[in-house]
Amino acid sequence: MAIDLKAVEQLATDQSSLKAAAGLAKPAKWSGVGGSPDGALIWGECAGSGANPYRVMADLRDLGNKCTCPSRKFPCKHVLGLLWLNAEAIVPFAPADTPAWVSDWLGRRRGTSAAKPASTAAPAGEKDVRAARAVEPEVVEDPKDAARREAQSAKRNEETERAILDALDALEQWIGDQLRMGLSGFIDDATARCRRIAARLVDGKAAVLAGRIDELPSRLLALAAGDRPSGAVVELGKLVLLARAFRATPRDAEIRRVVATTETRETVLADPQALRVNAQWEVLAEQVQTRRDGLVSQTTWLLNLAASGPRFAMLLDFFPASAGRRGSVFAPGERFQGELVFYPSQQPLRALLVRRDAAEAMLNSEWPAPDMALGEALTRPLLAEPWIVEIPLLLPRGRIARDDSGGTWWRAADGTATLPVAGNAVGLLAGTELMRTAAIWSGNRLAILAAQSPWGRIGGHD
Repeated sequence: MAIDLKAVEQLATDQSSLKAAAGLAKPAKWSGVGGSPDGALIWGECAGSGANPYRVMADLRDLGNKCTCPSRKFPCKHVLGLLWLNAEAIVPFAPADTPAWVSDWLGRRRGTSAAKPASTAAPAGEKDVRAARAVEPEVVEDPKDAARREAQSAKRNEETERAILDALDALEQWIGDQLRMGLSGFIDDATARCRRIAARLVDGKAAVLAGRIDELPSRLLALAAGDRPSGAVVELGKLVLLARAFRATPRDAEIRRVVATTETRETVLADPQALRVNAQWEVLAEQVQTRRDGLVSQTTWLLNLAASGPRFAMLLDFFPASAGRRGSVFAPGERFQGELVFYPSQQPLRALLVRRDAAEAMLNSEWPAPDMALGEALTRPLLAEPWIVEIPLLLPRGRIARDDSGGTWWRAADGTATLPVAGNAVGLLAGTELMRTAAIWSGNRLAILAAQSPWGRIGGHD
């Protein structure tokens, strides 16, 4: 069963993916290439940047595929390269026994031709009520196959955990090297140095942590030149704390989420113990950022107007930059009644929208008062997660002003607290008395999302 090259082109979402697939269609990069006797399945191992080759497999009946690489693209360039090898007959796909890792993948697939039992229905065109009512026989799973898959799954988890720990060892050694060579040199060459260690973390299955390190240079450059050395020390220190926390409890789901992977949307929605909050919400702001890995992150910040539940919620979505700008389903300042389900966490923040209704007419126009004193709001999240990057805050009455050097500050009305603000507050924000202010604290700067003044709501960029 062969596949036409046009099918490969249709699977490639952009020209760069097609070029990458063509570059990988070289016999020297592949080993263990084979296929099932009926030609429906093909597989192979492709040499990548890591120590171990990536295992790639595809089902030609419905073009289902799988690769063990950490790429977020689907299908990835390795799958496209395998399909290219088959379409162009660059190497022979000799019939062979299906490897265990391919069989395991087939066993976990749902709704594909590989998983469907033979149908007992009547031939097409034949109107048979009994055939329509016939129930397909239940496929009884072999206990030996189930035990084998469980053992393989446990082995894969152990291999992944070992790879992550090795990558974290390399990270701590890298951090020590940066400190020994001097922070000045690190700040000047942060982009290239961070990119190299991020690539090592990707190979070590710590993709989420790799993305965080890849964005570290942009966070440093956003600081004033004099603040960058201290900012670098804080950033590197948080990475050390996170690495050691993972080493102490590698099976902790919350720590694993910020190092290696996160739960899927389906997993969170199906979790009966996940926190669900039905409340009145206000859309504070939307942040759209193009990441270095080619993905665009779309973050929507919500404020809980009810008396109970997490005060903030963050809706996070990713999509390829090649897809162009997506239209938002929210408008800043919009209010609605809705149910959110939160990802498991000691400090619930990231959530998924389950249901959304129109806001009630009697909805209170005032934001709630801060849940705790400002000092506690700044320190409590760090006590639970010292490596956290952003802390959402609801600030009390205050005002934003500039100093003689051009710096921008938020100052509490009672004079007990002063915090630096990122960027220059312009328009209505500058000098206006703010009854409430919603902001993100990054450890050294406030990013204003929105505020309430005696004259109404003010957006962070108004």
